[in-house]
Amino acid sequence: MSSRTRARARPERTCVGCRARAAKDDLLRTTLVGDECVPDPRGTLPGRGAYVHPDEACLDLAVRRRSLPRALRARGPLTIGRLREWVERHQAPPQSEAPPPRANGAEEQQEVTR
Repeated sequence: MSSRTRARARPERTCVGCRARAAKDDLLRTTLVGDECVPDPRGTLPGRGAYVHPDEACLDLAVRRRSLPRALRARGPLTIGRLREWVERHQAPPQSEAPPPRANGAEEQQEVTR
């Protein structure tokens, strides 16, 4: 096998919410600032980081399991307000397999005749 055909290794991390492994680029790094868990999308803030999918379901799992304070080695409960706001703003829309329904047949016919 040629060295040109090999795929490059991509760093992987584990989501603290759903415990699934994913590419580092697909996860959101979080870190502590005081007693608050804040998003670190660029990955440049100092300190220990924990990774979570930028999805409300994974964030809720991480909160319910208390895995964020454990992963960040924090003492006591954490405030996650800014993290939750960031996830709500940047959450990807749900992927649907079916195409969107058309309003009516007249519009479809107009599109074809143009």
